[in-house]
Amino acid sequence: MTAFVLDASVTMAWCFQNEATEASDRLLGELVQDAAAVPSSWHLEVANVLTTSERRRRITAAGSAEFIEMLSGLVVDVDDETPARAWSQVLDLARAERLTAYDAAYLELAMRLGAPLATKDKELGEAAERLGVRVYWAL
Repeated sequence: MTAFVLDASVTMAWCFQNEATEASDRLLGELVQDAAAVPSSWHLEVANVLTTSERRRRITAAGSAEFIEMLSGLVVDVDDETPARAWSQVLDLARAERLTAYDAAYLELAMRLGAPLATKDKELGEAAERLGVRVYWAL
């Protein structure tokens, strides 16, 4: 069963101590027993943050590898329908809620699955609440 839809902002809080919160740590703990769902773009978003962070010397390649290994041990269900919905439901949601397409993909997935959305992103979380999606704030 899917415990929640996991966005990249929460994922990266697990990588960088200065972004971690009690709430983000609690969400990580929930993934020991339950699964999170992510859109198919999640891996690319995480990889992008890691490469950018390496260039800025915020993390080493070895640190990135350790983080990826930790993520690989979690139960994360990748949604295969995201690409088919990108130019329809996701784009419409991004327009209507003034979100990036990446953020709209998380919101669309949470709406479709009827699952809470775990986020640290204020705009995304507020859009989710406006649309009746339960938000697990990791602030």
